[in-house]
Amino acid sequence: MGDGEARRLGMDLPIARRDFMQGMAVATAVGAMPAAASGQTLAVGLAPDATSYPPLRTGLRGQYPGSFEVAHLARDGGFTGPIAADDTGEHYDLVVVGGGISGLSAAWFYRKALGPDVRVLVLDNHDDFGGHAKRNEFRHEGRTILAYGGTMSIETPFPYSHSSKALLGDLGVVPSTYVRYDRSAQVYAGLGQGAFFDKEHFGADRTVAGMNRRPWPEFFAAAPLTAAVRADLTRLYTDKVDYLPALAPEAKVAALQRMSYADFLLKHARLLPESLPWFAGMAFRNNMRVDTCPAYTAARGGRSPGFAGMALPHPIEAEAEHFHFPDGNASIARLLVNRLVPGVFGPAALDQETIVRAPADYAALDRPDNKTRVRLGSTAIRVEHLGTPTVLTEKAVRVVYMQDGKPRSVTGANVILACFNNIIPHIAPELPEEQKAALRYPSKVPMQYTNVLLRDWKAWKALGVRSISAPNGYHTSASLDTAMAIGGYASATDPSEPVVVHMVRNPNQPGLPRKDQNRAGRADMLATPFATIEREIRAQLQRMLGAGGFDARRDILAITVNRWPHGYAYTYDTLGDPDMPDAQRPHVIGRRPLGRIAIANADAGAAAFTNVAIDEAERAVQECLVSRGLT
Repeated sequence: MGDGEARRLGMDLPIARRDFMQGMAVATAVGAMPAAASGQTLAVGLAPDATSYPPLRTGLRGQYPGSFEVAHLARDGGFTGPIAADDTGEHYDLVVVGGGISGLSAAWFYRKALGPDVRVLVLDNHDDFGGHAKRNEFRHEGRTILAYGGTMSIETPFPYSHSSKALLGDLGVVPSTYVRYDRSAQVYAGLGQGAFFDKEHFGADRTVAGMNRRPWPEFFAAAPLTAAVRADLTRLYTDKVDYLPALAPEAKVAALQRMSYADFLLKHARLLPESLPWFAGMAFRNNMRVDTCPAYTAARGGRSPGFAGMALPHPIEAEAEHFHFPDGNASIARLLVNRLVPGVFGPAALDQETIVRAPADYAALDRPDNKTRVRLGSTAIRVEHLGTPTVLTEKAVRVVYMQDGKPRSVTGANVILACFNNIIPHIAPELPEEQKAALRYPSKVPMQYTNVLLRDWKAWKALGVRSISAPNGYHTSASLDTAMAIGGYASATDPSEPVVVHMVRNPNQPGLPRKDQNRAGRADMLATPFATIEREIRAQLQRMLGAGGFDARRDILAITVNRWPHGYAYTYDTLGDPDMPDAQRPHVIGRRPLGRIAIANADAGAAAFTNVAIDEAERAVQECLVSRGLT
């Protein structure tokens, strides 16, 4: 793209430099340190700024520069042999590596089992707690506007366990009450889903409203398609044809499990190759693409065309209740910290309403007088038993972590590794080789959650859309944030008000096996600077919304890019993974405890859901108690 085109699309504002300095440089210089060490304070009565309050930082966030380099050094063999470290002299009943929902839940379950006087240390490599449950805040004209930068909601395709439900209940979260807070149906009345057809694949840029609402012949008639592609897609979406007529229902399932959705469309539904771009960028479950998603998985999703005429047996499913906070599941992490660490949110126990607007005092996270402490900017590089896993003293495990560029160490009676599976073999060398191999097996799914603060959403109203699918876009979807009214917080209710647009990017490399696509996407994500991402955001929003009067120069106020190269936990599929008993699955072998070391994270449950992270934390705590003869 030339400079003239960039200026035409409104990409010449200085927001990139402002957000770069606020989001990257501050995060590296200040955010890599824990709040207490960096002198961060949050004085009562004073509004926090980005130097003291991580949720306010814009630009490149998520796994930002400065948060992952030490872990990559460990991965690359930078910490072999004995590691000399400054001994802090601190000993804890439990040390948790990883301050996401699983790690914080582990601290919660451990304290619940052994009482509030146990000493717990949570180490995290970021400048904020919560892991993928990340809170983004924007300030505009005296108004605070919230957004989620990672884990979005309480929801799964299966019910929550007793442990997960009990934890939510203890935190004052009641999912069944969500209907009180969601105002989207009223605020966005008349707006629906649209699709953006790009000129590179369809001949012209055009946003078409009414996807999944208008009759498909009418919807595709409004799109810039050739006559052949229009007829082809209309046929696929409207005809009820059994494309595997010779097979019995169970045999159909088996066949669909062994072929990709792309192969099903091209070889059985006879889709024209020139129609495939409509599907090429779409993400299916756990970011599977059309060429890596099993056709049966696409069929079970319910919205993929081509299966209406096929009598397929489906397993009975019962979904969990749904609940969405304005900052996503960051509010769950904040509620956990509220219960675990005195002073961060004041003296009161907060609930699902009062947590939403409560400011956090990050300087209170790591105070020596607290029984539970959260130490940010601290990347674990070695976890090892003092002695052998079978002959242990109270100071059973030594944990070495990097903080402010220096190795430091603490000891714990138990350690729970609530970090990514992939890094565990590099920091816990005692683990058996079979277990290390199992921990390396998954390739986490790269995700990018971009939040763009707009001056207003008049263009969306003019186009009749609340969300836009962009199958071939840099971001594959963009949507107006959920309209919420909870705990005194209220999001935009009128098109003239500022709003957050949530955009999703899932980088990949079509044609490769799924795990390799994830690796390629991760490499691309880490290599892409914020300035490039900003240009793409501005260009894409201008192209999608320009017909509605949108002007990127005028309407974009701020950008926060939550980059997660190691995003969703890897889930198995029938194309890329061997069929085997559950007990032999890599995630089951990988989570085995060793002595006083246990493992808890969503990877250990092979599912990218908050309740899985909670359940794995509870299991790891039980293993810790067994290792000490306490249960």
